[in-house]
Amino acid sequence: MEDPMAAIRETFFQECEEQLAELESGLIAMENGSAEAETVNAVFRAVHSMKGGAGIFSLDALVRFAHVFETALDKVRSGTLAATPAVLSVFLRAADVLADLVHAARENGKVDEARTAAMVAEFDQINEAGESNASAPKPSAPTAGLFESAPSPDNETRRYWEIRFVPHLELYAKANETAILLRELRRLGEIEVGLDTSRLPELSEMDPEGAYLSWHIKLMADCDEAAIRHVFEFVEDDCELFITPPEEAKGFAPGTVITGDNGFKFEFFPPPEMNELEAETVAETAPAAPPPRESSAPVVKSQAVEAIAAKVESAAAAPVTIRVDLDRVDRMIDLVGELVINEAMLSQRVLEAGIARASGVAMALEELEHLTREIQDSVMAIRAQPVRSVFQRMPRLVREVAAQTGKQVRLLTEGEGTEVDKTVIERIADPLTHMIRNAIDHGLESTEKRIQLGKPAEGTVKLTALHRSGRIVLEVSDDGGGINRARVKQKAIENGVVAPDAQLTDDEIDNLIFLPGFSTAAKISDISGRGVGMDVVRQSVVALGGRISISSRPGQGSTFTLSLPLTLAVLDGMVVSARGHTLIIPLGAIVETLKPRATDVFPLDRDLNVLALRGGYVPMVDVAASLGYCDQFIEPEQSVALLVEGEGGMRAVLLVDAIHGQRQVVIKSLEANYRAVPGIAAATVMGDGRVALILDVDAVVRNARSEAGGRTPEPLALAEAS
Repeated sequence: MEDPMAAIRETFFQECEEQLAELESGLIAMENGSAEAETVNAVFRAVHSMKGGAGIFSLDALVRFAHVFETALDKVRSGTLAATPAVLSVFLRAADVLADLVHAARENGKVDEARTAAMVAEFDQINEAGESNASAPKPSAPTAGLFESAPSPDNETRRYWEIRFVPHLELYAKANETAILLRELRRLGEIEVGLDTSRLPELSEMDPEGAYLSWHIKLMADCDEAAIRHVFEFVEDDCELFITPPEEAKGFAPGTVITGDNGFKFEFFPPPEMNELEAETVAETAPAAPPPRESSAPVVKSQAVEAIAAKVESAAAAPVTIRVDLDRVDRMIDLVGELVINEAMLSQRVLEAGIARASGVAMALEELEHLTREIQDSVMAIRAQPVRSVFQRMPRLVREVAAQTGKQVRLLTEGEGTEVDKTVIERIADPLTHMIRNAIDHGLESTEKRIQLGKPAEGTVKLTALHRSGRIVLEVSDDGGGINRARVKQKAIENGVVAPDAQLTDDEIDNLIFLPGFSTAAKISDISGRGVGMDVVRQSVVALGGRISISSRPGQGSTFTLSLPLTLAVLDGMVVSARGHTLIIPLGAIVETLKPRATDVFPLDRDLNVLALRGGYVPMVDVAASLGYCDQFIEPEQSVALLVEGEGGMRAVLLVDAIHGQRQVVIKSLEANYRAVPGIAAATVMGDGRVALILDVDAVVRNARSEAGGRTPEPLALAEAS
């Protein structure tokens, strides 16, 4: 039988991932100078939430460390510990340890106790340093041990606090429990609890989701008010909390019955490890309370009702989300894809039947087409996620590489909210990691050299995401020295990649770094120089149906631009025919369509022509011949030409028989269903039921440029030939 707690446990760990991301982003914001109260509170809440959830599942190691972490964060909140660079460095390393503890708990793995203990020792050091340097009064909440309360051995130093705790319905709606709060409060010292049941209505009038119980608590502890509010910090917006200082409060022995200012009666008793069911049992057996006095009750009730109404209204305005297993979403996307294909088939059948476009059937079919497109867009939007989840991993990477290289690096990010399909997000992390490591290691100069050049000692790496022409564009730029083209070319000559007398443009030299095994590193290190860097990036990007380009200026830095499809499930393409075969050319790769003139076509050799186009010359590719559909090359002037752009900005002209229009198609993996085919990226099913192949434009362009081999003739030679 399936464990009913397994799903809840998995949800907890999913929330931990979100809270760890929030924790790291908040700490980075603090490191960048944004130590605002809201930022610090968000960081504290993330750790506090993980600690509370871990306690439910008895994840003791996680609970203990989170408690130490939140204690230090609480000192930053109260101003007794300054958020210095050294302190934030400890916090960032602690976030890594916390992430490891979460992973170990999730996978039932072994905890690195030595690393955890070392981190706790660092917390002790910064706590001691903070206390010795702080001039403001410090919270005296006990922190002896990781989870044990440490009451003073001298009871005379402990004082009585009186606490009035009135939960609102939102507190329970957010899965909080008063029993947990009381247990946390008990860690500060000895407590006596009184339960107020006077607001309980008759059973027939009771709202199952209502909040009718309130609590009157006597706390005897050596602490200040900040330590008490710390217990209720996570629910402070969902309750009413009144704390009477020791100077005005009085202690009561267990069993004492008192009457409050509003006429409520409380019987105090020492609380056991009480849960909500036990609390309700106590409520049923508690003595009946007299009605509230006329003088104060109406005011209190009015304020409470108004507060609750405001909370409910704000909660109603907030977006409601649910967690859905990703496999279910993928299954739904597959089914919608099949729906799109069947709709296209139905349209084809109606067209073949000769039914007039003005007929009822045709009009209904047109409505179905629009509706299907809307369903498809809506379903694809379900998988769309902001790239923030990938961007949030990069600050840690930058810190690690900067420490390894001894460089000062600042990471700037822009466009974190840009949305893209989840599948794309999962597969762009590795390329971005390679590019950022390369930017720091190869792009940025050393601190000493930057100072000599008059640059800021701290180098800058910028990561940007934006939407452009139906694609997502990611840019990684740096303000370093740019690509050393002389060194790159020399290395290529040494490797036998290019001839010593080859005349290469700047762009062609820049693109040499994408060759397999190419590296200009003087020595092998853990960061680079192993010959598995930018070629891996290019392969990963091409596998996603994208392309990568470089822009570099000597002495000013470089920018690597990745252009990727927003989704890997559908594609906007141009439907063309080549020797009777239907093909799809990705629309994002097409620059323009044109009709070649004989006077603009020049032979480079027997199998290769170039087209003169606006002062330049572009190789021409007979698509049917390149795919093996025929042996005879088509006459350029009898074909339709499409100017396409591949990776690195390289262009070619594709020759086809005819263009049949644009269409959004559902992508099917050819490799998974058949095998990999050179020059073909994927396949799709057309409206007539036949399979159409989707052209791999980058592969075709790269092959055409390779065949040209830099043999593009000079303009004068072409003019003479004509």
